[in-house]
Amino acid sequence: MNLFESVKAAATARQAAEHYGLKIGQGNMVCCPFHADRTPSMKLNEDYFYCFGCGAHGDVIDLVARLFNLSSYDAAKKLAYDFGIDPDKPPAAEALRKPKYPLAKAFQREELHCQRVLCDYLQLLERWKVQCAPKTPEDTVDDRFVEACQMLDYIEDLTDILTFAELEARVKTVDMLQKDGMIDRLEERLKRTEKEVDAHGETEIG
Repeated sequence: MNLFESVKAAATARQAAEHYGLKIGQGNMVCCPFHADRTPSMKLNEDYFYCFGCGAHGDVIDLVARLFNLSSYDAAKKLAYDFGIDPDKPPAAEALRKPKYPLAKAFQREELHCQRVLCDYLQLLERWKVQCAPKTPEDTVDDRFVEACQMLDYIEDLTDILTFAELEARVKTVDMLQKDGMIDRLEERLKRTEKEVDAHGETEIG
């Protein structure tokens, strides 16, 4: 079995969605995380997910790739790491169980929250770097372009740590992001930008 086959054999779309904090309702339906979904419109099946609202669909690897803005390979690696999957042998049932300890669950929620905010901000910066770049040397430089140039590498590094690093490094990073208030500031920045986009009818976020 290769990595992709091992992951898909060991973790369903529903298990991954639950593990990464999506609230599953009746009939395995959840609010789609890929569009502004007020009532659950995404169906989680054993082998795949499908959103009746925006049409997003795919297998468990596609789900995680879209949730965390990863390539398919990196999403498969993340699933293997988070679910304790070894491509060379079937996963032990114990490895698929969620942490029993409240502290572990609390950290998992905090880490997921930080990951989501960082991923959203990273996507915003990537868009700004392209959309807000000066077209000629005489153009006034857009503040959003400057912010993208200054912050992209740093946010990318933080996202990589929370996605792939050992537990100790991830705990330290989540602690740092929360203690200095950075994650709250970024979340506020994203909300403010969404309001500005709504007010001007633009399509910077979406």
